[in-house]
Amino acid sequence: MSKNSARRRSATALALAPILALLAGCSMGSSGSSNSTDGNGGSAGGAQQTLTIDSPDYPSTLDPGLQYDGSTYPVYRNIYDQLLRRDPDSLEPVAWIATSWEQSSPTTWQFKLRDDVKFSDGSALTARDAAFSLNRILDKDLGSPQFANFSAVKQASAPEDHLLVVETKAPSATLLSYLTTLSIVSETYAKKVGKAGLNEKPMGSGAYTLESTRAGSEVTLARRDTYWGKKPSISKVIFRAVPNLATRVADLQSGRAQLVTTLAADQANQLKSSTANKVLAVPTERVAYLGLNVLGNTPTKDLKVRQAVAAAINYESLIKNLVGGYAKPVGAVLTPLAFGYPGKAANFAYDPAKAKALLAETGNPNPVLNFPASPAYNAQLLQAIQSDLEAVGFKVNITNTDQATYLKKVQSPAHDWGSIRFGRWSCSCLDADGVIYPLFHTGTVWSSYSNKDFDKAVEAGRTNIDPAVRKDAYNTAFSILNRDLPGIGLYQESAIYGASKDLQWKPDAVESLYVDEMTLGGKG
Repeated sequence: MSKNSARRRSATALALAPILALLAGCSMGSSGSSNSTDGNGGSAGGAQQTLTIDSPDYPSTLDPGLQYDGSTYPVYRNIYDQLLRRDPDSLEPVAWIATSWEQSSPTTWQFKLRDDVKFSDGSALTARDAAFSLNRILDKDLGSPQFANFSAVKQASAPEDHLLVVETKAPSATLLSYLTTLSIVSETYAKKVGKAGLNEKPMGSGAYTLESTRAGSEVTLARRDTYWGKKPSISKVIFRAVPNLATRVADLQSGRAQLVTTLAADQANQLKSSTANKVLAVPTERVAYLGLNVLGNTPTKDLKVRQAVAAAINYESLIKNLVGGYAKPVGAVLTPLAFGYPGKAANFAYDPAKAKALLAETGNPNPVLNFPASPAYNAQLLQAIQSDLEAVGFKVNITNTDQATYLKKVQSPAHDWGSIRFGRWSCSCLDADGVIYPLFHTGTVWSSYSNKDFDKAVEAGRTNIDPAVRKDAYNTAFSILNRDLPGIGLYQESAIYGASKDLQWKPDAVESLYVDEMTLGGKG
């Protein structure tokens, strides 16, 4: 057999492992023992355990074909099933709804799907639903921010009830990675209720169903007793929007919440001495960056202004004083965990004298920068960036809105969102394609930059499967980005959570947050 065939057999064997584990009564990432004790003194197997999770913001939508931000997908991925998941240790794509797969040609993939999965309304999940879910994202009329991630796909089809065929425009080295993020919606239901219905009353095949919402405040999910997989030990999960970081920590300390996300270093260090709580932290593929508007009517259209921004930021101080021990410098809008990290990273060096000189050369030593933001981002960090920029002559106006409004603004095709914006980008794909293509390729909803040579380089990176060719393409792409500066890499983030010591869960580098992998009480 060919090497490709051997790889297919290996992928299939790996794909089947978690399904066999499920059938054997084990859950991924926890033992799920039916003898563990819940917070109410009952057994986890049938007791009513409630998990409350505090996050900075309310989900911008519960329609899985639309937004892809860190306050949104942790909620809807528990309502829906994904085509694939990632192994919690290796992070390789493994079977979930798809039980095995193979390539019938360099651009054609065939996925066999489970035949025992039902949506929460009792209807069967078939390959038609999976194909519809993918094609829906590819429909430009939907305006999905996930379009760039899946745009290598030509089309998806379902020749049989449980056979999904995905055709790519060119050989794709990243397809399986992206399919770990594909949530499967019911074609019938989606067509019936539309975008508004999927947001207001999502209906999936996942381990949990929507029980209630309080707009802008909280979303409550309830365990599905008819779920096809192992029954989760947690019966109810409440996702609460708590913008204030100190309040999230206080909720954890008081027992009002059992898991809080997006901690800063100070709060994490404060919790380390707790006897009731613990800190869970892991380096991630998420890169913190500044996006600079090159296409809008703003001072950052001028390259020297963008160079001045890059020279004005005290990167070491940000990492040491505001992210303290939970971040690493990157020198690119990418982290070293991702394939394609440049062999020669940029030298984003703090040089305030250079920044002042560059602004003087523009003839406007005090340009005004508009800086949109939301509670999803650390206010102290944004203020530190503002302070660094104002120290060299910039005037920086930070404007805060809720996350949904912020996302709508920065994705506007008019490029009128402002001058600079802070971002924390993760594609859950561990590949440069999922970062710099959506952020900077001409015409994507996130990009306020256009360069034909850059576009050519990232397109070469996504349409080849030869690792050496792809690395060369990304080195070229990053050399262009480092010259034009439509974005500045600040640091590699760690995901920092505060958790009750009764919560058993292992966070990962792609920031999965599946409640069916968690247990409360006992050792889990």
